[in-house]
Amino acid sequence: MSVVSKRILVTGGAGFLGSHLCERLLDAGHDVLCVDNYFTGRRSNVAHLMENPRFEVMRHDVTFPLYVEVDEIYNLACPASPVHYQHDPVQTTKTSVHGAINMLGLAKRLRAKILQASTSEVYGDPVVHPQTEDYWGNVNPIGFRSCYDEGKRCAETLFFDYYRQHRLRIKVARIFNTYGPRMHPNDGRVVSNFIMQALAGEPITIYGDGSQTRSFCYVDDLIDGLIRLMETDDDVTGPVNIGNPVEMSIRELAEAVIDLTGSSSELINEPLPHDDPVQRRPDISLARRVLGWEPKVRLRDGLQRTAAYFVELRKELDARGGTG
Repeated sequence: MSVVSKRILVTGGAGFLGSHLCERLLDAGHDVLCVDNYFTGRRSNVAHLMENPRFEVMRHDVTFPLYVEVDEIYNLACPASPVHYQHDPVQTTKTSVHGAINMLGLAKRLRAKILQASTSEVYGDPVVHPQTEDYWGNVNPIGFRSCYDEGKRCAETLFFDYYRQHRLRIKVARIFNTYGPRMHPNDGRVVSNFIMQALAGEPITIYGDGSQTRSFCYVDDLIDGLIRLMETDDDVTGPVNIGNPVEMSIRELAEAVIDLTGSSSELINEPLPHDDPVQRRPDISLARRVLGWEPKVRLRDGLQRTAAYFVELRKELDARGGTG
């Protein structure tokens, strides 16, 4: 069956997730407008798409209104790692809140369907485990991470208010820890940190004692979940958890990376950051039932692909004499 071609806006389209989404949508035969202000997104992430006549890039900050004509909107614009979103916390909150208002306003004008890339951070440091979509979370509203946590929670509020008040067609995905090629090498997240440190033979930094847990989803699986959610009937609004339900400790991840890369790196411990969640694992029963989705890529396979990307990236950075 042939796919009906749509014009699709992806905000944050030059970022880690956004670039993979743009690529997948183009492969499906759609026209894609990639919007990014390049705070954490990189032109190199979408350079291989530039010759595609159905791909367009616009430099724009979603905290300002955008006037374009599209059929669907994926709102992914927002720095997603603590080292980046804590760099300018006021701007991070503005990106989540003002960005949502502007994209919702655009969707309302166009009667377009819109998907919000929310986050597992809306659950904060959860006291319910694993996390289900009906759990309201345990977030410190004045903590160091709250610019991101509360910004995303407010964005969800806005999406559902637009749905109830204006009958807007919305989708809300709560994204759990995701990894893969095109991660920013200096984003401070554990997978990129551990691989870069292991490849350089440097000590691998574990915050706390390493017993805190996460669940890691490979980017291809994550993008598949987002597209499946966007394609559901209008009565499916979410929020829907999109992530890998296989839980592991941070120390186990570090040991897996060392084994995979054959590195001689040792493990060192640093103090745990403020409000860092102790446990994080999605209950994906809803995604399985409504989307027919669950992750397929095993952690070792995904880490191999990610490590191969960082090996090539290190070669490029060394050739340029830079580090980021």
